[in-house]
Amino acid sequence: MLKLEDITLHYGHSQILNGISMEAKQGEVTCVMGTNGVGKTSLIKSISGTHPRSGGTLTLDGETLPPLPAQSLAHKGVAYVPQGREIFPLLTVRENMETGFNCLPNGERAVPEEIFELFPVLKEMQGRRGGDLSGGQQQQLAIARALITRPKLLLLDEPTEGIQPNIIQQIGEVIKLLRDKGDMAIVLVEQFFEFAYGLADQFVVLRRGEVLLEGRKGAIDKDELLASVSV
Repeated sequence: MLKLEDITLHYGHSQILNGISMEAKQGEVTCVMGTNGVGKTSLIKSISGTHPRSGGTLTLDGETLPPLPAQSLAHKGVAYVPQGREIFPLLTVRENMETGFNCLPNGERAVPEEIFELFPVLKEMQGRRGGDLSGGQQQQLAIARALITRPKLLLLDEPTEGIQPNIIQQIGEVIKLLRDKGDMAIVLVEQFFEFAYGLADQFVVLRRGEVLLEGRKGAIDKDELLASVSV
C-alpha cells in the first residue's frame, strides 16, 4: 500500500530525515519506533503531506506521487491522526467527525454506524463540545474522524500518549480490528513498547533520521528490538 524510497526532509537548513526507505502493507501494522528526536513524527508528517518531503519517492497503492499538500493526500486515501489529537475544541463531537466529509462524495457523507460500534462513547457524546472530552475520549474522536474518510493508509502518531490505561486497551483493540479487516495499511508511531510489540507485524527503528533496524516481528529478537529503542 505504501512504499518509501530515500525520503529526505529538512526544517530550514537542518536535515531531519536521511534517506528513509520502508514499506507498509495492506492488512498489517507497521510500527515506527525510536527514542525522542529521531525523526518519527517528521516521517509521519512527510507521508501525510503536513510537511513536504525534500526528496525521495512515495508510492501509494501503486501510484508514485509528487510532493502533495495534506488535503490532496487525504483525498487519495491518507488519514493522519496527529500527536496531540488536534480536535476542534468548540465543535461538537458530531461536527468534529463531519469535518472528514470533505474527502467523500456528496452521496456518501454520513457517519457510519461502525464508528459508534468501535467507539460507543462517541455516540453518547455527539452533542458535547470536543474540548469538554477527556484526553482518551479526544483520542478516540481523532481516530474516528480519520476513519470517516475511508482511508487506504492510516497514520497514527503516539496514540497512547497521556491516555489512561483502559482507553489504551480499547484503542489497541480498535487497531487490531482495523488491521484484521484487511482493507488498509496502518503505520503506528509509538513509544509504549509492549503496546507496539503486541500490535505490529513489522518494525522500523529510526536513529538520527536514518533506519537503524527493520524487519518482521518473527524475524527480530524482542530484546534486540527493545535495546534499539531504549535511551
